[in-house]
Amino acid sequence: MELVLDKYKQSEVGLIPSDWEVCKIQTLIDKNIIVGHLDGNHGALYPRTTEFVDDGIPYISATDFPNGEIDFSSCKYLTKERCEKFKKGFAKNGDILFAHNATVGPVAKLETTLDYVMLSTTATYYRCDNSRLLSNYLKYVLQANYFVRQYTAVMSQSTRFQVPITAQRKFSVAIPAKAEQTAIASALSDMDDLLNNLSTLIEKKKAIKQGAMQQLLKPKEGWVVKKLGEVIKDFQNGYGFSAAGYVSDGTPIVTMAQIGLDGTFNFDETKVNKWVTTDFDTLKNFHLKDGDLIIAMTDVTPEKNLVGRMAIVKTEKVLLLNQRVGLLRLDISKVNPYFLKTLSNMRDWRLYCIGSASLGVQANLGTKDIMNGEITLPLIEEQDRIANILSDMDYEIQTLELNLSKHQMLKHGMMQELLTGKTRLI
Repeated sequence: MELVLDKYKQSEVGLIPSDWEVCKIQTLIDKNIIVGHLDGNHGALYPRTTEFVDDGIPYISATDFPNGEIDFSSCKYLTKERCEKFKKGFAKNGDILFAHNATVGPVAKLETTLDYVMLSTTATYYRCDNSRLLSNYLKYVLQANYFVRQYTAVMSQSTRFQVPITAQRKFSVAIPAKAEQTAIASALSDMDDLLNNLSTLIEKKKAIKQGAMQQLLKPKEGWVVKKLGEVIKDFQNGYGFSAAGYVSDGTPIVTMAQIGLDGTFNFDETKVNKWVTTDFDTLKNFHLKDGDLIIAMTDVTPEKNLVGRMAIVKTEKVLLLNQRVGLLRLDISKVNPYFLKTLSNMRDWRLYCIGSASLGVQANLGTKDIMNGEITLPLIEEQDRIANILSDMDYEIQTLELNLSKHQMLKHGMMQELLTGKTRLI
């Protein structure tokens, strides 16, 4: 492959090579593309819940391919007899699927050995006229910035997130010769393979860590049961900051939103509220620094999966602690912060917190509940050893996730270069 500079021309999708075409998508695909289906008998757009079966013809909706791969394990199924009642919506192997209703934007190529699958009214399929447009190339075109701009403009005119099929037919796409389409699709497909391999490796590492946690944290001879209040020096609840006092430039405020369900500290200074720095010294009891251990005392999710979970603060500056988030000031001669944080994700502590919380619209865990919660601990030396093993695993996973994120950004940049001809592969 060689990078070649070429002459360019201005088009409705932006600057493109002079030897590329810009066409309406309806001129490049099977004219019978359709969104979803119509029932041949009584006109119902959706099958009834009672009509779905455990095995049969996949009934694919927009939510079944959020990351570019169709998850057949999560989609619904219909009998072949039921599908035969539909007039339209029969997607076939090689079709490119586009999520256009409610969930908008995901794209996937349908790969199946079945004669067809059924497509719900939340997705569109594109069947290419291969004399001019290749399916593998179209898959990436539907994700290009210039294509996103076109369907975003249509969405802004609607009361809900949807891109009508009539509008989709009129969208413009830039196409080079088929040989260049093949080269572009191949380069981006190679990047997809790398991303998929990294994602698979990350999931494998997470599964290994989960297994290690079950073994290492299982109580053994010599471990003792302690109330949490016996191993901490102090417990500090957060301050009730008022939204009226938020400022654009000040000290960041940590809420329960920064505590991940996996025990991570999810902090992004650009996405949190801030408080005036003139109150910094007055609020010294609510200061958070690097290494502090915090706990979620409230949960508004239906599953109540967050309440009682802990996270270790990672920061280069002092932060402020919001109400309903607790700060555990530990006696590190008795308990390792990472060990305790990990315990907060384990079954026994989860059951205790959910069972102790006052439930309703939101779950609330009180200070006494936290202090009286029981944990089973080995000697501090063994805690440190276990914490080191698991934190090393965490570091490996985080490094892989960072690598994945970098390659995702690289792929995005490649797409914009290749799909507009700024970089050419010939």
